[in-house]
Amino acid sequence: MRLLESESIWMNGALVPWGEARVHVLSHALHYGTAVLEGTNVHDTPDGPAVFRLDAHLNRLYRSAKIIGLAVPYSYGELHAATLKTVAANGHSSSYIRHLVHRGYGEMGISARNCPVTVSIATWEWGAYLNEGVRLMTSSWRRNDPAVVPTLAKATGPYLNSVLAKAEALDAGFDEAVLLNAAGNVSECTGANVFLVSDGVLVTPPAGAGALEGITQDTVERLAADLGLPVRRRDILRAELYTADELFLCGTAAGIVPVASVDHREIGAEGPVTAKLKHAYDAAVHGRDDRHRDWLTPVNVDA
Repeated sequence: MRLLESESIWMNGALVPWGEARVHVLSHALHYGTAVLEGTNVHDTPDGPAVFRLDAHLNRLYRSAKIIGLAVPYSYGELHAATLKTVAANGHSSSYIRHLVHRGYGEMGISARNCPVTVSIATWEWGAYLNEGVRLMTSSWRRNDPAVVPTLAKATGPYLNSVLAKAEALDAGFDEAVLLNAAGNVSECTGANVFLVSDGVLVTPPAGAGALEGITQDTVERLAADLGLPVRRRDILRAELYTADELFLCGTAAGIVPVASVDHREIGAEGPVTAKLKHAYDAAVHGRDDRHRDWLTPVNVDA
């Protein structure tokens, strides 16, 4: 998916032109994956652009940094303000936000004791991450074991697992891959959580399955509660994907997208439960649901 460049990127306390947001080739994170990231969205609302669940994303960024031993050199309030400043500076009514905290250039080697921590915030206009009717395949790659790699942290290093699985799926003619964990149960997709619907009940894998604790996953669960839809977090067998009444993926970049098939087994068109949740999600992110206005942080584009 081609990246549309914006005007500015916030980097280490200041806005810099897009092309000047650079790091050294010997940055520790480039060699050893010592970085954490967040992906957040800005949506157009009746009151102007607003960031969806910014607090939840920033809180997870700090948790991820703590897990892998990164000391973020900016306070929560500073990054909150910097996020809004960057969105306003780039002037988009809707856009994607990428927060990145990484170990920079200071020394080489595993220890990284003398590597400064760099923080950046970039925003850009991004189209649909996945199209409707996803053709899903089960990857031959297994999801990282949380006892070996800290999957509760949204860190860059473990994403190599997703990169390999995504490439395998695309090369095989599919749209996306679902990864199983070491026990053979469903974990998640390369960049999205998985929900199935069976007999009117929504089911999604638990955190112990190796999946990232998704903020959109949590949003779906809360919207399901609004709609009176029961939700269960439990282990899911691969074969259950084939026999699900409905199946969909969710994530910040993806939104909510129905799955049309898994390993060439047809699931069918978008089902009624998925349709209800998609409608509720769209209303929430665009400020049409007053019950969840606290999920939206307005951006003052005139600031």
